[in-house]
Amino acid sequence: MQLQLEGKTALVTGSYRGTGLIIARQLLAEGVEVWVHGLETGQAEAAVQELGGGIPVTGDITTEAGSESLFGALADHRRGTLGDCPEILINNYGTATPGGWTSSNSGDWIDAYQNNVLSAGRLIAHFLPAMKEASWGRIINLGTVGSTRPNARMPHYYAAKGALATMTISLAKEVAGTGIRVNLVSPGLILTPEVRAAYLASGKKKGWGSTWEEVEPHIARDIPIGRIVTREEVAALVTFLSSPLADGIHGQNIRIDGGALDILS
Repeated sequence: MQLQLEGKTALVTGSYRGTGLIIARQLLAEGVEVWVHGLETGQAEAAVQELGGGIPVTGDITTEAGSESLFGALADHRRGTLGDCPEILINNYGTATPGGWTSSNSGDWIDAYQNNVLSAGRLIAHFLPAMKEASWGRIINLGTVGSTRPNARMPHYYAAKGALATMTISLAKEVAGTGIRVNLVSPGLILTPEVRAAYLASGKKKGWGSTWEEVEPHIARDIPIGRIVTREEVAALVTFLSSPLADGIHGQNIRIDGGALDILS
């Protein structure tokens, strides 16, 4: 399938590692000019070298000053029809920190909001006028199934991701009647190298086996597809939503969790 993305420009926040790196890789494969983003100097450069393409940009988007630094970096690398504004904005960056109702303080809650809500909100507010003027754009926020089905643990994180979900719907209404499409992608448990290593170690201790093929069925026993969703699958969904072919999809919270109903990320 040709996604008609060749020549488009995209900014993928936090794309120096993890799922964001895989999203950047799939966009690059579709011919997109990708700004690969890191929070600290050297992160994006290393990712671009690993990817074999992309344009490295840096800025700590958890702060106002860091976001301004990112905007300055983008201005130094103008691309495409919108100059220093991406046609596709993927708000991938976010963090989940440990905590609980009695162990997390006010600072933890504020940090969760800065990392998972304002890091996206600041970028959206900055780029939205240019996208409106161009009458085309894609804004995709990365959430979690826990935004609608939170666990008792990490209440600050799930509350922030819940705010990101409602922010996405508000934005979708704001851009109604334009060529901008806004959606939220909400993964469940994702098979990252860290998740695989942790479950493989615990599976060995529980006597489930010594290989991932032996351990995964036990981990995924409540997931209807019988396995954990991969980063590549999340990236494929994001890439499709970025394309002109997804023009009819707007204001949606799309879960990608293997059909799991009772498992939280």
